[in-house]
Amino acid sequence: MARRLFTSESVTEGHPDKLCDQISDAVLDAIIAKDPNAHVACETFCTTGLLTVMGEITTNCYVDIQKIARQVICDIGYDRAEMGFNGNTCGILTAIDEQSGDIAMGVNKSYEYKDGEEDEANLRGAGDQGIMFGYACNETPEYMPLATSLAHKLAMKLAAVRKEGRYEYLCPDGKSQVTVEYEGDKPVRVDTVVLSTQHKDTVSLEQLREDMIQGVILEVIPDELIDDKTRFFINPTGRFVIGGPQGDTGLTGRKIIVDTYGGAARHGGGAFSGKDPTKVDRSAAYALRHIAKNVVAAGLADRCEIQAGYAIGVAKPVSVMVETFGTGKYTNEEIEEAINKVFDLRPYCIIRDLDLLKPIYRRTAAYGHFGREEEGFTWEKLDKVEELKAAIG
Repeated sequence: MARRLFTSESVTEGHPDKLCDQISDAVLDAIIAKDPNAHVACETFCTTGLLTVMGEITTNCYVDIQKIARQVICDIGYDRAEMGFNGNTCGILTAIDEQSGDIAMGVNKSYEYKDGEEDEANLRGAGDQGIMFGYACNETPEYMPLATSLAHKLAMKLAAVRKEGRYEYLCPDGKSQVTVEYEGDKPVRVDTVVLSTQHKDTVSLEQLREDMIQGVILEVIPDELIDDKTRFFINPTGRFVIGGPQGDTGLTGRKIIVDTYGGAARHGGGAFSGKDPTKVDRSAAYALRHIAKNVVAAGLADRCEIQAGYAIGVAKPVSVMVETFGTGKYTNEEIEEAINKVFDLRPYCIIRDLDLLKPIYRRTAAYGHFGREEEGFTWEKLDKVEELKAAIG
């Protein structure tokens, strides 16, 4: 069989882009906890000593955005000057306006509803036009590609050992990358692991590399996937003292491949963080992941990618496409027909069925939105397997 290499990456919660994602979603959570019907589009930007929160927000409640941002920054670990960024003292600017009334007109009452289809499920229109994708495969127990699953677990482990105080020299910023070798469509070994972590000047490169291999990589990567040809690159530049917003600017929505499937599947036109679920960039991507995962778990295919397209203000998707990459046990058309019987992709129904009007979003903003069977990740439930089997007959 043909052998090939595939690589995916992840970043820690202290990466400047991920810091911004978490602040945007923390603002969303604070608002949606008080006003579930709020319309929120919140963007965050950070650089040395400065953070800006911007966006369009329509709500009947008040939240202290500066206080929320400072709490998130400190929770991540940027709580003193030696980290290069300090949530207690950094400058914070806000620039918030209301959502455009032109957009709200289509979101609050869809094209179908205004056209006489006064079904409650038609009440809410899509918050924007766009394309979204969902994906699942049977490479891992969580139905995620192996490379991205391992990259996320490495980044989470790196953050965990820092917070535990196991290695006192670690700082919040960090990145991971995993290259998996495939034989045909089956992952057989890990070829390369890259781990870069921000650190204090007090540790030698030799000590850091030994600690990261023994205390992070070998505790995450299964033994059977590592052999004598597996390569480890730890802080390959040799030094990573300046990190976080001091080392690089951060911006909400700039790690969309980290957020989804590590490049193993396509990504739609928009990012997720800071957006309430009327924005189908987010909610429809969650719904399509839910569908794809249940399709694979039902045994209808080994790999499944689903695309949907929406028009602003219109409830029903303008298109739905199923691709199983030759792994389907049924035709793509038969699987699509079964999906249409079981799932409703109108925004109102997505929000209702996945229970999305809750403050669940900050937890999604680091280490991936998919493949995490944790409280609140309703789109990861395997609750439609039997219905799909029955629907396809």
